Amino acid sequence: MIPARILLTALAAGQGIAPLFIDLNRTHATNPLWPGHARFHVVSQTLTQTLAAAVEVALLWWPGPTLDQRFYLVAVLTALPMIGFFAAFFARGLYSGTLRDPNGMPIARIRARSGVVEFDMNLAILVVATVLLVAAVLAY
Repeated sequence: MIPARILLTALAAGQGIAPLFIDLNRTHATNPLWPGHARFHVVSQTLTQTLAAAVEVALLWWPGPTLDQRFYLVAVLTALPMIGFFAAFFARGLYSGTLRDPNGMPIARIRARSGVVEFDMNLAILVVATVLLVAAVLAY
């Protein structure tokens, strides 16, 4: 049970801390090429996610009864941003969305025998996080 709680804590905390570094910088929140309204939304969403992550971690480690129910509640709350990401990913053709901005984070490139493999770090991180979340729930 403790390893599953630690893994879920890491995922929840990561969802709250990572956006502070990824989104509150020149590639997003202070990107002068982004409309002010888009910058407002990214800051609002980042701060909301950070506050939600703090509540999730507190629910996991606050002493008291109903730990099992709190664990599963936190698992669902941690899954919601992942579900939102994948819904936006699969629906991006409906709203002309892209995974990255030309003025934002560069795409990751790895040299392989067959050449260079390019991938979006957001997508890679979310796939790994989803697998880890499922593993935490199954281990609990």
